[in-house]
Amino acid sequence: MAAAGKDGLALFALKASRGLGERVAAHLGVALGAHEEREFEDGEHKARPLISVRGCDVFVIQSLYGDAGASVNDKLVRLLFFLGALRDAGAARVTAVVPYLAYARKERKTQSRDPVTTRYLAGLFEAVGIDRILGIEVHSLAAFQNAFRCRTEHLDATRLFVEYFRPLLGAAAVAVVSPDAGGVKRAERLRTALSRALGGDVASAFVEKLRARGVVSGGALVGDVHGRDVIILDDLISTGTTLARAVKACHAGGARRIYCAATHGLFVGGAAALLASPELTGLVVTDSVPPFRLDDGARDRLTVLEVAPLLAEAIRRLHADGSLVDLIEV
Repeated sequence: MAAAGKDGLALFALKASRGLGERVAAHLGVALGAHEEREFEDGEHKARPLISVRGCDVFVIQSLYGDAGASVNDKLVRLLFFLGALRDAGAARVTAVVPYLAYARKERKTQSRDPVTTRYLAGLFEAVGIDRILGIEVHSLAAFQNAFRCRTEHLDATRLFVEYFRPLLGAAAVAVVSPDAGGVKRAERLRTALSRALGGDVASAFVEKLRARGVVSGGALVGDVHGRDVIILDDLISTGTTLARAVKACHAGGARRIYCAATHGLFVGGAAALLASPELTGLVVTDSVPPFRLDDGARDRLTVLEVAPLLAEAIRRLHADGSLVDLIEV
């Protein structure tokens, strides 16, 4: 049986995230580890490495979103079983690389007898013996760090967004807007980084958002965006309702150009309507979740930024027991 890659590093990507895995491997200058995923007639399955991982530092890439090929639950179970198989095969260290972490939005009780799904998810990963989990822009960083007892590593897309928007904005007056009060800290990271990159003041604002039993209300804009280019920043786009409300509020507040940016583009339900809004100048997401739910017309107004270089550099540093601090800070 063949051995793992150079310097004891082994990189795998399950077939649902094979494309992303190949791009990460290319940036690292390694080959993806060979593995088998086998389907059984009754719907069960198994996955196993086809190379020796004994004593290796192993990273497994699987983004946990549902698509036509597999539900989010199916992808989760396949990932868990494969991680367990690696541990049983003698891997020295196992890291789950999960660009989009499912179930991260239910991190606390908001109604009586609510589940705290993020904590249950953490228990599943820990049960198969992982040493560390690496995610990108989880819904709540504090909940992510507190739910897991293993090591947690967190990346965000701030650097990618700054690199994209810096030449686009030029010398324009700019504001970064959070679509709700809960995302103010996320928006502040981007505002601070853009202010440094552009060499000038960048304003901040947020939009009032109230949610009760699934019904969203509110919409007042807190802050001044008049005459400014606006970037509305969120961690993800699901149905697009939250961002659509923020776009309308910024337009009513006199914003000049309005962009939306989110790390994860799920684009479920009527989210394509957000791209059709004449008030929206452009929308930027990463490829942590491919925009497969959008038709070609909607994708024409969408910019997709690649996360593979960011993930590859994080894996390189983690394998060398290096620091991610300057990779995160801009």
